[in-house]
Amino acid sequence: MKSIITGGAGFIGSNAAARALRRGERVVVVDNLCRDGVQKNLDWLRTQGPLEFVRLDIRNAEELVRLFSEHRDADRVLHLAAQVAVTTSVTNPRDDFEMNALGTFNVLEAVRRNAMTAPVLYSSTNKVYGEMTDMGIVEKNGQYSYGSLPYGVAEERNLDFHSPYGCSKGSADQYVIDYHRIYGLRTIVFRQSCIYGYRQFGAEDQGWVAWFLIAAQLARPITIYGDGKQVRDILFIDDLLDAYDVAFSAGDRVVGKAYNIGGGPQNVLSLLELVAYIEKRQGRKLPYSFSGWRPGDQKVFVSDIRRAQRELSWTPKIGCVAGLDRLYDWVAQNKNLFVAPAPVMA
Repeated sequence: MKSIITGGAGFIGSNAAARALRRGERVVVVDNLCRDGVQKNLDWLRTQGPLEFVRLDIRNAEELVRLFSEHRDADRVLHLAAQVAVTTSVTNPRDDFEMNALGTFNVLEAVRRNAMTAPVLYSSTNKVYGEMTDMGIVEKNGQYSYGSLPYGVAEERNLDFHSPYGCSKGSADQYVIDYHRIYGLRTIVFRQSCIYGYRQFGAEDQGWVAWFLIAAQLARPITIYGDGKQVRDILFIDDLLDAYDVAFSAGDRVVGKAYNIGGGPQNVLSLLELVAYIEKRQGRKLPYSFSGWRPGDQKVFVSDIRRAQRELSWTPKIGCVAGLDRLYDWVAQNKNLFVAPAPVMA
């Protein structure tokens, strides 16, 4: 078994690559190493097995075609490389577009031009559904929720891209589906909600669960944008990797389809609830401040995961508290990874 993983040194990619290496599979990691923490993930990955690493930016179309031609016998393509922050997309929309929309187009073309038959799984986002203010968002028990979606947002919901990030990821989402319709590529789209877990170097503008746990343990300032009542369904990394495995193994019955993949209604968490969790773990009040809402921030998003449950026989196994405990403990045991080395004095 051989897998190509774009963005394979990132949070999700490094976990996916490590799982494949531990199973004795061949792994080709493609990454431009532009994000904080990815070099640390790559160094760790090299201890997990004999991976092949290629430093390459997916915006380089011809180099990507050449790379895929060398690995046209790959059994799986997991496309994770992306610009991942809404705030960054607002300040630099061109880079966001070129990485997410054009970069995904380049991946699809590399597969098509090399006549590859491997399934291609694309990591999309819940942001393709927009703010969903028409659903009558209400405040209940100190957090936001939908007025009329007890199971969350289903795949049949109309797409409504908000923010440059939503536009770039949503455009790529639709290209991935259409390349199955038009060219017969065996593509799959996962519209992922809030993923968290080991080796996530969360930042203030992306990866909020990890960021709060890291900042709290390193005494870094925490700012809540909005009122803290916004809600996401959170999914632990191991459950996501299980979903990847079953989708890749499902054959042609899942190609050309999009699946909402998240924790679902049973695993929802607000920012203030995460603060309360940290305070309980640390046995003290957590200092934090508030600031204004950021553009494109949904007050609530909860995935309706029933299609994945029916068609993939997949459901999350790790609940919120268990997952938070695992990540909190991992951060506590690996604080050295989050501390910048002291400068070397001449």
